Amino acid sequence: MQHHTETQHTNGPGPLTGRIALVAGATRGAGRALAIELGRAGATVYVTGRTTREHVSEVGRTTETIEETAELVTAAGGAGIAVPTDHLDVDRVRALVERIDREQGRLDILVNDLWGGEHLLSESVFGKKSWETPLADGLRILELGVRSHVITAALLLPLLIRSDAPLHVEVTDGTAVSNRRYRENLYYDLAKNAPIRIAFGLGEEIAEYGGTAVAVTPGFLRSEQMLTHFGVTEENWRDAVAREPAFGIAESPHYLARAVAALAADPDRAARWNGKSTSSAELARTYGVHDVDGSRPDAWGYFEDVVYGGKNGSPDDYR
Repeated sequence: MQHHTETQHTNGPGPLTGRIALVAGATRGAGRALAIELGRAGATVYVTGRTTREHVSEVGRTTETIEETAELVTAAGGAGIAVPTDHLDVDRVRALVERIDREQGRLDILVNDLWGGEHLLSESVFGKKSWETPLADGLRILELGVRSHVITAALLLPLLIRSDAPLHVEVTDGTAVSNRRYRENLYYDLAKNAPIRIAFGLGEEIAEYGGTAVAVTPGFLRSEQMLTHFGVTEENWRDAVAREPAFGIAESPHYLARAVAALAADPDRAARWNGKSTSSAELARTYGVHDVDGSRPDAWGYFEDVVYGGKNGSPDDYR
């Protein structure tokens, strides 16, 4: 079992040494952890987002910044480079492409983890019919969860296909299987299914370049925002189980990140994953990865079997 902390260094060259990565949406949560774990594996990682030490995005959190993410990447053994970028601003994304091209000449790994719409969900989405959702909020969800992904892919892919083994990772919420169920609200359903189709379509397009496009999802993510929501920290997160029993299946952001780093180092990843949708748990089983506490949680399996399927079981049965 692996028990790395966020700032541990890799001994010797990592499997991604020499590789150039971009994690779009790396301010916090899965994006931050993905950047760190790619760095731990030796990659140079450009990290983008809207919250910096001088500017706060609409998410409204000052506690995480892209500069801090870049520093954590470097502390883990990689090279972190923070580039403030709003991925809905085409000119800013073009400038990002030009910078990576100028400094590196190519891109090997593109992680599209853009979102930043959690603040819209509780008031405008959950528990509401789509026509009860304020139209401006619904359209903003589609901008943050779909349009930003399309802009980023469209402008970065010409740089990515210069790689000898391009990897495009779409991060979403849910797998193609789990998302056969309606995701509570039309706008949210569209936003979380679109990255799955993006990965499927791009998989067709970059196959001739030896590329892999894959959609990945964490399970019940213990992001900074989720911990704040429950009033707990990473150290005492289990205290929230009394309020929300399903939180017992929660996973740290590093679980998905370790799994994606292992996928990125897999020379057979195209045959295994191109065009597919997968989860942190499935990747962890494939690559022998564990979460920071040594467990291997399967949140989507728990929800499928127990929450929706009526099977007897507890979150601990799926760790």
